[in-house]
Amino acid sequence: MNGDNLLKSHIILSNIMQRTNATSIAILFIMHMILAPWVSAQAAPLPPGTTGVKWNPGHYYTIQNWANDDPIYMAKVYKELQATPALRGMQLRYLWGWLEKSPGVYDFSSIDKHLAKLTAMNKRLVIQVQTKSFEADWKLIPDYLKAPKYEGGAFPFKDWGSTTIDGRNIKLWNPYVRDRLIALFKALGQRYNSHPNFEGIGMIETAMGQAVTPLTTAQADKWFDNLIIVQQKARTFFPNTMTIQEINYPREYLKQITSAMVKMGGTIGCPDVYPDEPGLNFPGDQYSPPGAYKYFSQLSGTLPIAPTVEKVNYLNTRGDKKGHVPTIQELLVFARDDLKSNYIFWQRIPEYVNKVLEVMNYNNQKTTPSGGLAAACPSAYSSCIRN
Repeated sequence: MNGDNLLKSHIILSNIMQRTNATSIAILFIMHMILAPWVSAQAAPLPPGTTGVKWNPGHYYTIQNWANDDPIYMAKVYKELQATPALRGMQLRYLWGWLEKSPGVYDFSSIDKHLAKLTAMNKRLVIQVQTKSFEADWKLIPDYLKAPKYEGGAFPFKDWGSTTIDGRNIKLWNPYVRDRLIALFKALGQRYNSHPNFEGIGMIETAMGQAVTPLTTAQADKWFDNLIIVQQKARTFFPNTMTIQEINYPREYLKQITSAMVKMGGTIGCPDVYPDEPGLNFPGDQYSPPGAYKYFSQLSGTLPIAPTVEKVNYLNTRGDKKGHVPTIQELLVFARDDLKSNYIFWQRIPEYVNKVLEVMNYNNQKTTPSGGLAAACPSAYSSCIRN
């Protein structure tokens, strides 16, 4: 509901209240409080033919997928968002298997619910479609993808040095798996691209995991070729919305990925902010290509930069725990000044949330809409839509 319509609703309500008794007044007031946020969430879509991309850089929460619909946890999230101007919205993560129930049958009700709530607060939503799980029993893919046509849909992997299955990743080298993922992004684009408060949509990290049955070079090459195709299609389905690809490993594929993202006008992110991580900070040499972080600084101003601060980043500046425990301010400075971030997604972990909120309330984060992060429209966009 726009401002004029909201004003009209208050006037109409006021006129009715003048002609009713006290009980009716109370009932009408309660109904108004319930309905107003829902009506307000019906934001006017972007006009047809709009060529710009929604652009509201700054700080956002990231919610662990198990908590997406936890009422107690999410009530705290919304309360904190409302009270913290520097937090411009949140990123929610959804496993593919949660969103598609059977071929072409989708359930976007959770996304709809949160988008409506955020819109009523003038906050924004970013979602990530997760095609990699970090627990073996997560419902990563729809059941139909387990058929032979899709080669079972996903492969198990283990972490380096582990002897157990630690998760699964999709068999993206399979063209039928690729095409079903493209179909999901098409459905999402048709529903959300024109919504002014739907800020972005992304895909999970490029690190595939150490497959229990080692992948062939041909499979790995095709996996990344198809990842680029999925991202290219996503750009066409979301012409007015950021489309994000998290990059980290393997380093030998990062130039291919980032070059493609530049051509299509995508966004690069990273699942971790590790100030001292050797592999991510590696400058590159004649024997090995550079780490992911080198592409961030190189592409600043060309593409949006949008890393995520995860739980492990609060614990140490290196993945092998050989660094030190960073402060929130240290993570912010690294992501802002070294990675040249436009967006930072802060994973909302209960034991760290108060420290994050404290930093979000510093003047540096409150004096500009972008919370002190780089806010210039990237050159890959024809124009930026700020709302």
